[in-house]
Amino acid sequence: MPYPFRMPTYLCKSEPDDYSIDDLKRDGSTIWDGVTNPTACIHIRGIVKGDEILIYHTGGEKAVTGLAVATGGAYHDPERDEATTKAGDIKFPVFDLKYRKTAKTPVTLAEFKADTRFADFELVKLPRLSVMPVPPKLDTIIRELAGLS
Repeated sequence: MPYPFRMPTYLCKSEPDDYSIDDLKRDGSTIWDGVTNPTACIHIRGIVKGDEILIYHTGGEKAVTGLAVATGGAYHDPERDEATTKAGDIKFPVFDLKYRKTAKTPVTLAEFKADTRFADFELVKLPRLSVMPVPPKLDTIIRELAGLS
C-alpha cells in the first residue's frame, strides 16, 4: 500500500541549455539559484527538506522532464549579498536539490493547456512564473502522465 502522505511538490523551470534534467542526473545534486521574481522567491522560501520538485524545461521544449527532491530549505544565495525583504525574509533565496528520476514521457505545456483539469494551474495562468507549488491532485496527474509515479 502506498504511503498516504506526500511532501509538497513544486515545479521549477530551467532553460535546458543552462541546466537540464540530464545535467542534474549527471551531477547528482545542485543549488537552485538565479530566481529573482518576488512571487517565485516566496515559493522558494516555502520549500523544505523532502519537498519534491518537478523539473520543467523552458525554451523550445516547454515540458516537465523529471523529478528531484529538496535536500534542505531556502538560504541566502552565496553569490549575492545577504539582502532581505521589508518583511525580513531572504530576498534572493536558493535551495539545494538532488536528482530523483527522468520523466518517461515529458508532459508538454500544450498538453497542460489542452487539459481542462489544469485550467487554474499557475503554469497555465502565470506562464512566466519560474517556481510554483503544484496542487496535490494535479501532482498525481502529472506524475502519471510523465511516468514519474
